Amino acid sequence: MSEKVNIGTNTFISPMLQTILGTMYNGKPNFMALGWAIRVNHKPCLVGACVHQSHASHGAIRETGQFSIGIPDTTMVEATDYVGLVSAEKVDKSELFDVFYGDLEAAPMIADCSLSFECELHTTVDLPTNTFYIGEVKAVWTEKRFLTDGKPDALKMNPFFLSMPDNRFYSLGDVIGSAWHDGKSYRKK
Repeated sequence: MSEKVNIGTNTFISPMLQTILGTMYNGKPNFMALGWAIRVNHKPCLVGACVHQSHASHGAIRETGQFSIGIPDTTMVEATDYVGLVSAEKVDKSELFDVFYGDLEAAPMIADCSLSFECELHTTVDLPTNTFYIGEVKAVWTEKRFLTDGKPDALKMNPFFLSMPDNRFYSLGDVIGSAWHDGKSYRKK
């Protein structure tokens, strides 16, 4: 076995799906690059977004109780990075994208995102520097072109991923197996 090396307490160990958080800030659509998003419950369907307390989006979610999470594709790398570089406190980001809404008035979504989650705030977990907002998914929006057999197809959606601490974006690679299937071969051993 190779010798293991302790690299500290940094938990940025693998690429994470790059998303865009949508909120209403001062009555206008606002967007922020978000790497810390995750599914946290099946029924009800809950997703989590961890937002630093200094971001305008942080206060916007607290104020409205609504937000969206969009999955941009690889053609949106520069725009996604930009909305993570500038703050709504200094830059109006409401005109950057073609915006649409579902049933929630304070959860703006980006038409160019391949998949968008429309969320209503369910639980707030205050942490030392960030807040983990858990939202109940009220609707998931996509287009037929991103579906295979009625389900979202990651290869068609063409998402990208953020890795840290090297701060690089990566595209999705090849399919290498089938979850809840390939491991069954171990049962015979």
